[in-house]
Amino acid sequence: MKKNSLWPGIILFLAVSSLFNISFAAEKIYIDIDFPTFQLFPIAISDFDLKNPATAKSSDTGIMFTDEVRKYLAMSGFFNILNKKSYLEDKAAEVAGGNIIFANWAAIGADYLLKGNLEQTGDAISADTWLYDVIRGETLLGKRYQGKISEQTEVTKRIVSDILLALTGDEGEFNTKIAFVAKKGPKGDIYVINYDGDGLQKVTGHNSIMVAPRWSPDGRFLSFTSFRDGRPEVYLRDLQKGTEKKIASFSGLNLSGAWSPDGKSLLLTLSKEGNEEIYAMELESFKLKRLTSNFGIDVSPSWSPDGRRIAFVSNRGGSPQIYIMDADGGNVKRITYEGNYNTSPSWSPRGGRIAYEGSSNGRFQIFTIDEEGNNLLQLTFSSTDNESPVWSPSGRQIAFSSRINSGGRISIMNANGLNMRVLYENNDKVVMPVWSKRFK
Repeated sequence: MKKNSLWPGIILFLAVSSLFNISFAAEKIYIDIDFPTFQLFPIAISDFDLKNPATAKSSDTGIMFTDEVRKYLAMSGFFNILNKKSYLEDKAAEVAGGNIIFANWAAIGADYLLKGNLEQTGDAISADTWLYDVIRGETLLGKRYQGKISEQTEVTKRIVSDILLALTGDEGEFNTKIAFVAKKGPKGDIYVINYDGDGLQKVTGHNSIMVAPRWSPDGRFLSFTSFRDGRPEVYLRDLQKGTEKKIASFSGLNLSGAWSPDGKSLLLTLSKEGNEEIYAMELESFKLKRLTSNFGIDVSPSWSPDGRRIAFVSNRGGSPQIYIMDADGGNVKRITYEGNYNTSPSWSPRGGRIAYEGSSNGRFQIFTIDEEGNNLLQLTFSSTDNESPVWSPSGRQIAFSSRINSGGRISIMNANGLNMRVLYENNDKVVMPVWSKRFK
């Protein structure tokens, strides 16, 4: 929904892992990152010990490998990585996978400890990795990771994913992508970037007003609205084949909305009957079902993770607000009352909460609220406009766009608004981020 009008503006991982010594501790969540008073958990990461320095490409290989593990673990937003200068370990007394003097690590405030051995042979890399609970003196993870040297980054991502899985019960977002619109002036295209900020790729060539990109649940397709042919029409792009087709070209507005969790239907806002209303399109037959019928403007539909309800924006009460209805259009309920302009709802994949952008003190900020309209939480407080929140697949992080002078920025933060990091920034405007599924 546009701010100055009533309708929207215009690894493959090759490492082969084999268990040794110990795998994951049995189905136990060590870190409750959903606890309301969650704070970063202190972890010490000892440099991986290079076992064959004579044949390694560099004597610093172990340190560089460890630094990459540190980078991705910090990127998760859940850990305080302790400074190496504070370590008390005696390398003569401690060997990775051997006897750990836990008192040395507890003394510097570590709750968890990561240690490892690294080998390079030819074009292959092998990393033996151990994760310890310092307080309990327990081994939580022991695993060997193998792959090609050229894919070292994928090995480190897998290590960090397994650490997160062992401690939190969730593997994190390292194999996800975020799509967004980048534009010069009013015209632009859709780009895709990896969760770590690498691999930026342009995926459309419309050079037009582009809005509302949406991933399909399987990550193969992007739907979006483009003005390439002079008016707003909905396209479906096959990212595997690089092809696209127009799927909604009715008179008036054709605006892409969210995909159903099963990928069989796409929500649309259409004005083909005179007023902007929400429809569900069955993608196999392209059959439409009208879901709203109201004098107000209804836009920005977002499906609940179970597919039973839809959050949307309507100005039927006089100003844009967030509403919820059943998937068939029944039982409509307004859930936002604070603020006079609330839009862009995004339903958490875990259920329970909806993120949205709302006007606060003359700026747009990111909020979350529960499905009943209670427990409102403001997440951003900056002097810039923060817009278009979207949840990560785990429901534990949120991406959003910000207007920075004449340019723009895509940022990621934890679901409580903390540990914000910039994913991508450009002198051109970057807007409307959408988060993919986890790719394997």
